[in-house]
Amino acid sequence: MADEKPDPISTVDSSEFSSPAVGSLSLDSASPSTVMTAEEKYQIVRSIGEECIQEEELRNLLAKKPNPICYDGFEPSGRMHIAQGVMKTINVNKMTSAGCTVKIWIADWFAQLNNKMGGDLKKIRKIGEYLIEIWKAVGMDLQNVQFLWSSDEINGRASEYWPLVMDIARKNNLPRIIRCSQIMGRTDQDELTAAQIFYPCMQCADIFFLKADICQLGMDQRKVNVLAREYCDDIKRKNKPIILSHHMLPGLQQGQEKMSKSDPSSSIFMEDEEAEVNVKIKKAYCPPKIVAGNPCLEYIKYIVLPWFGSFEVTRQEQNGGNKVYTTIEELVEDYESGDLHPGDLKPSLSRAINKILQPVRDHFKNDSAARDLLKTVKGYRVTR
Repeated sequence: MADEKPDPISTVDSSEFSSPAVGSLSLDSASPSTVMTAEEKYQIVRSIGEECIQEEELRNLLAKKPNPICYDGFEPSGRMHIAQGVMKTINVNKMTSAGCTVKIWIADWFAQLNNKMGGDLKKIRKIGEYLIEIWKAVGMDLQNVQFLWSSDEINGRASEYWPLVMDIARKNNLPRIIRCSQIMGRTDQDELTAAQIFYPCMQCADIFFLKADICQLGMDQRKVNVLAREYCDDIKRKNKPIILSHHMLPGLQQGQEKMSKSDPSSSIFMEDEEAEVNVKIKKAYCPPKIVAGNPCLEYIKYIVLPWFGSFEVTRQEQNGGNKVYTTIEELVEDYESGDLHPGDLKPSLSRAINKILQPVRDHFKNDSAARDLLKTVKGYRVTR
């Protein structure tokens, strides 16, 4: 595997990839010169999760441990959409501002197990490099972030990792493991390979292998995180990993519960050009006065408002004139009443998203290595 190993990932000067948006992630209380109380840390960290198991455990952890370890991970499986790029950056920056060390698990072996990129590990690792490049460019604060390649870490500590995987496998029956197949984008009705049966046991082991205090993953990863807490009961371990599951941003078309890398119309990619963003938002499902299942409103709630702290609608005077929203509740009220029309909301949303993505575009345009990397990744065919 030596010939497939990427160049070492070095910590970069954040000013190199500065974005005016990053400074306004609604974390004014998290200034490095400010010593936060345990309750302030809790409020910041808890705001990340749509669900937390358990809240009292999270309070106690943040009160007693100055630098908790937070685990996040991803399969390098294709181009990065805005939820993976911007939402993850928002969440990581919140975690580190509250004193957490974030270990981002680049799950190259897992992508291979799940047959991403046809199981081609060289392609998978190239995609991993590309994803890291985007997080640097968009403004992820890397000071307390560690990017760890699963293949390197597991090979380096194999005697610690594999006995743990085997013990988790021994303590669970096959139906229980199959119920975790959602974590791979599969269902328990799919015909799974033996590799995909092994996958949940390994992901469960990752949590303990990385010594994680907090599992900060999406709601779609909930089942394997619960499996890790159940394993703690099996081995009589008192301190269980806390599950902090973030919201899953839907696709742009009606009825799409989540974004799909294999369907370009369902999501905005981090290096999409301004015109592409405008077209995708213009075509997005956004019925007048309907809030439920409206992806444009979700983009505002989970991306624009956390990033800028506000959302500005630009419109003609006869349509109500310009207005700045600072809460999603205020915006929803106007939208449901018809005071805010999709014809005004969509162009304003496009402008906000393009402002967030511009530093990423600039980086891939101006940095030759990044540009070549993007060209390579775009040439790969995404496999399910």
